[in-house]
Formats: sequence, structure tokens, C-alpha cells
Amino acid sequence: MSDMSSDKPEDNSFRSDPTDSDSLDRAVAAAAMGLAAEKGWRRVGLLEVAHTAGIPLSRFHHRYRGRADVLAAVSRVADATVLAGDTPVDPTESARDRLFDVMMRRFDVLRPYREGLRSVVRDLPADPAAALAFSCSFGRSMAWMLRAAGIDPDRRGGAALVAGLGTVHARVMRVFLDDDTADLSRTMAALDNALRGAERWGATFCRWTRPRGPLGKQPGTESMASGI
Repeated sequence: MSDMSSDKPEDNSFRSDPTDSDSLDRAVAAAAMGLAAEKGWRRVGLLEVAHTAGIPLSRFHHRYRGRADVLAAVSRVADATVLAGDTPVDPTESARDRLFDVMMRRFDVLRPYREGLRSVVRDLPADPAAALAFSCSFGRSMAWMLRAAGIDPDRRGGAALVAGLGTVHARVMRVFLDDDTADLSRTMAALDNALRGAERWGATFCRWTRPRGPLGKQPGTESMASGI
């Protein structure tokens, strides 16, 4: 996990037409989370985000049709940074340990946006339409975090893995937003506990649902716990 020297978003202001969508997302994420930290997420509008980021509306509206799309930009920034550090999977490392490392890298990336995210978590329940729209992109983000950890969410049972990781992320996010430790030690502890709990639940789920052999014994297939 990299050591972040500041909890303030870097200036990613959009000064000219970007050559890639990642530049656009970084500008929008920084602007939106800065405004959310300043005035509260419920008071942040798309026009203000576009102006703050310095993005022409003719460009902005193609990618950000609603507030959920702006939140999705924050997720994509985190995803892209984590995936850029992709390394070959170490076969000697457990899937849970790999996933722990991936998710801590993601929380590390989110540190500059923490003040804005605190406002989002507080205000988003009052906007169920945006929350529902954002859930789709959030699910895709969780699927890519599983892939980054060498876990295939496209196999049978992958939807349960994605949902489980989303629940873990939401639970740990509450700790992360108030974690004032320099190394995010409170977040690390919460993530470790949440992943272990998900692993135990996965093992129990597989025992309940795995087909049984002719003598009532479960065949020796890989359990869901090996995925998380």
C-alpha cells in the first residue's frame, strides 16, 4: 500500500480536451468531491461540477448524464489506479490476502476524496434514484477488484462474490471515513475482520448448497471461501 502524503485531492482541473477518458474522470472526481466537502453532496449540481472542473458542457454531458455518473467517476479513478499496479498473482498467497491488498490500495486511492465521500455517504440515502443508478457501476468496480486479486467473478457464483465484496466495502467505508491514523490501521483492521467474516459465510453457504454424493458426502470441490 502506498503512503499518501496528503488527504487533499490533487488539482486535476480540466484545461483542454483530454486525450483519454481517465483524465476527464480525474477532473470530475476532484471537482465533485471538493464541492461535496465544501457544501454537502445534496447541494452539488452537475453544472457546478462541470464549471469547477473546467470542462465544457458539450463535452461533459456525453459522459455524465446524472449525479450517479459523477460518483461513478470517483470509482473509476480508484479502479484505474489499482488496476495500473496489476502484478502477477502469487500462488503462495491466499485469495483473502490478495483481496485485502487490493482493497487497501483502493482505500488508499480514495483518501484525497475522503471529506467529499463523507458527505456522499451521509446524503445519498435521501436520493434513492441516484443511489440505485450508482449501484450498477459500483458492482462493476467490485468485480474488477476481484479480478485484480486473481478471483474470477464471471464464473458460477460470481454474482455472490461481487455482492459480498460490495457489502464488505460498505462496512469498511464507515471506518475509513473516520480513520485518522497515518497508516489507515483502523481501516486495515476493519477490512481484515470483514473479509474473514465473508470467508466464513462463504464456506457455510457452500456447505449448504454444494451437491452431495451418493453417500450424502459433499464432493471435494473448491468452496466459495477460496474466492474470498
